[in-house]
Amino acid sequence: MNYLITGAAGFLGAALANQLGREGHNVRGIDDLSSGNPDALHEDVHFTRGDVNDRPKLWTLLQDVDCVYHLAARVLVSESILYPREYNAVNVGGTVSLMEAMRDVGVRRVVFISSGSVYGNQEDQPLTEDAVPVPRSPYAVSKLAAEYYVRTIGSLWGIETVSLRVFNAFGPGQHLPPSHPPVIPNFLKQAVRGGSLVLHGDGRQTRDFVYIDDVVRAMVGASTAPDIDQMVINVGSGYETRMRDLARLVLEITDSKAEMIYTPRNDAGVSRMCADLSIAGDKLGYMPRISLEEGLNLTLEADTRLQAVTDKPTG
Repeated sequence: MNYLITGAAGFLGAALANQLGREGHNVRGIDDLSSGNPDALHEDVHFTRGDVNDRPKLWTLLQDVDCVYHLAARVLVSESILYPREYNAVNVGGTVSLMEAMRDVGVRRVVFISSGSVYGNQEDQPLTEDAVPVPRSPYAVSKLAAEYYVRTIGSLWGIETVSLRVFNAFGPGQHLPPSHPPVIPNFLKQAVRGGSLVLHGDGRQTRDFVYIDDVVRAMVGASTAPDIDQMVINVGSGYETRMRDLARLVLEITDSKAEMIYTPRNDAGVSRMCADLSIAGDKLGYMPRISLEEGLNLTLEADTRLQAVTDKPTG
C-alpha cells in the first residue's frame, strides 16, 4: 500500500513510518521539523520537509496514496496555554487543509492521531469513548476540534475516517525539549544523572503509559481494519499508574539515588487517566504487550542519550 504520514519525523510518526517500511509499503512523509528529527527515519521513507497547510505540496504527495496518517501537530500542553492561536492554526487549520487536499486528490481513508487529553477530568475510570470530553488546555481543545473536522468532512466528502486517542506514549527517541519535557524520558535522564524527579502536587495523579511499539501496532491496524469509519478509538495500556509510583519504579530500575521532590501543582493536567480498550480490542484486535517496567528498561537500553551515562566500563 501507499501511505502518507504527516508529522513523519516526530516520535510517533517516525516509529510508524519505519514499521510500515519494514512491512514493504511505500511510505511518504512530511514534517516541518519544528520538533521532529528526520535522521530517525529509515532511508526508504520518502521524506519531504514542508508545512501541512501547504496544499499544493500536499496535492503532490497525495498522488496514488491509499491511506493518510495525520500526526502533524504542536503537542506541548504548557506551550499551548501561551500560544493558543498557533496551536489552532497548526492542529485545527492544518487538519482542514489536509482534508481538503485529500478530497481534491481522491484519497479515501485517513487515520487521525488524537490524544487522551481531550477527556479532561472524568470521575468514571477507565475512560470510554462515549465519555463527554472536558478539555483543559488549548492543545486538548485543538485535538478535539480536529476530530470533529475529520469526521464531519469525511462524512460529507466520502472519506473513511478514524480517530485514535493515544494516551501517554513513551519509548526510545522521544523528544526531550529543555522546558516541559515528557515525564518518562525526563525522569530517566534525571535518575541516571543523579538529578531530581519533580512531582507536581502529591504525586497521586495517574496516567496511562503505553509503549511506542504497542501504539504503532494499533496505528498500523487502523489503516485496513473494516467497519471503523467515523469511529473514535482509545489506544493505551489499560493500566493506571500514579506519578509517584512511576518515579519510584524509575529509581528502582536505574538503581539511582536521585531525590523525589514535590512541588505545588500548577499545570493544566488532569487527576486521573486510564484508557478503556474494549473498542480497540474488538475493532483493531489490539492488546498491549509491553508492560510499563519492560518499556522503561527497553527505553533505557535503546536510548543513546542515556547509554552514555549509564554504561559502565568493563575489564
